[in-house]
Amino acid sequence: MPELRLIVDNRERNLEIIDSLAQENVKLSFAQLPVGDYIVSDRMCIERKTVHDFESSIMDSRIFDQATRLREAFKNPIILIEGDLGECTLGRNAILGAVLSLYTDYGVLVLNSESPSDTSYMLAKFAEREQLGKRREPRLAGSKKAYTQYQWQLLILGSLPGIGPNLAKNLINNFKTIRNLCNADIKELMKVEKIGKKKAESIFKVVNSEFLVE
Repeated sequence: MPELRLIVDNRERNLEIIDSLAQENVKLSFAQLPVGDYIVSDRMCIERKTVHDFESSIMDSRIFDQATRLREAFKNPIILIEGDLGECTLGRNAILGAVLSLYTDYGVLVLNSESPSDTSYMLAKFAEREQLGKRREPRLAGSKKAYTQYQWQLLILGSLPGIGPNLAKNLINNFKTIRNLCNADIKELMKVEKIGKKKAESIFKVVNSEFLVE
């Protein structure tokens, strides 16, 4: 079989995956990737997260910024969650909601692997399909792009509790500026489509509470 190739982020520390890939006839080259952990082809990049990392990135909304950058750089981005999702402390609905949002709102496929060895097997199979079946070679891409003003607004509003990209757009369309949103009371927030009382109260509390040093 012809040699397969992967470009690996040089901050990837899981030696079990690296060793397993080498044994799978996969040639590895290392670089500091602007996005993702493994570049499989010119259109596919994979971000690997442990279950704990994935859960933490949902809590601070970091996962959605990463998904945006992955989708901007690659046509077929994938987030690969490694481990047992049943170990998450977040509720099942929160995990499922994040997975569905990543796919439907950001166009990022989310897959699950059982272990580092399972991850390496999946990476090798993706490389085989892309490089042998589609004749697509891995290529560095995804240099950081400057956000537009609108993208910054979406990013800021998307970090509010319970607010995804679609609701962030609704808030921008209704309030026009972030300052106007910050000055809105709960009743005004509830006038926005799909913003109920609970979400409105959460937004109002975050915007109007004093900073707490934890």
